[in-house]
Amino acid sequence: MPVSSASQFVYRIPAGRRVYAVGDVHGRHDLFDQLAVLIEADIRGSRGDNFEAETIFLGDYIDRGIESRLVVERLASGDFPTAVRCLAGNHEMMMLSFLEAAGAGEVWLLNGGLETLFSYGVEAQRMPSGTRLESARAALIAALPAHHLHFLRSLEVSVEIGDYFFCHAGVRPGVPLAQQTLDDLIWIREPFLSDDTPFGKRIVHGHTPVMEPEIRTNRINLDTGAYLTNRLTCAVLEDDSVRILQARA
Repeated sequence: MPVSSASQFVYRIPAGRRVYAVGDVHGRHDLFDQLAVLIEADIRGSRGDNFEAETIFLGDYIDRGIESRLVVERLASGDFPTAVRCLAGNHEMMMLSFLEAAGAGEVWLLNGGLETLFSYGVEAQRMPSGTRLESARAALIAALPAHHLHFLRSLEVSVEIGDYFFCHAGVRPGVPLAQQTLDDLIWIREPFLSDDTPFGKRIVHGHTPVMEPEIRTNRINLDTGAYLTNRLTCAVLEDDSVRILQARA
């Protein structure tokens, strides 16, 4: 995995805490479940260590994979070995936009939304073409459990812990972290990805698929394209160290 040679930057998680940061799940409940087991084993294997563990999910729990509903259920119910904090990804935002207005569904369905609808029992491709979006929206509203909707609407957009800043996509270079826009936090690629300068804190993100996690001095990319590569990646952040856990199908 790419690692920058510039070693003068030391980023730390506060003492007594361990953070598990998980990349884009995209409906791969099988990998989600496997990663939960790996994290539980990692915690059990820390003999003698007294620490508080939490897991930050970086967004894009839905779409493309066919088990989106199962992933949302696990996160919404807190069924995980640690406390969890869940960030909004662009795919959750597209789904919420569709729930507000059927016209927003055209882009969403072309970007994996069909699979999410199917996971909720909605087969949009079988609906009449003239009313497909309106019919699919109505069917999804009827099928979506109230606690799923509450979960989607209550997602955070960023989290700061120690010297780390967690978000879905990245940040706009040159803009203070406190002034980043929602659009950039969930959608940005360039010029963020090619910028090698410090952002004030180390950015932990997903959104842009890579074959292996990218660990750089100014950012860590954990989106290893689970729905295509069969790999779901988690960074373990503790003190000034970074370890990688990976669920593989």
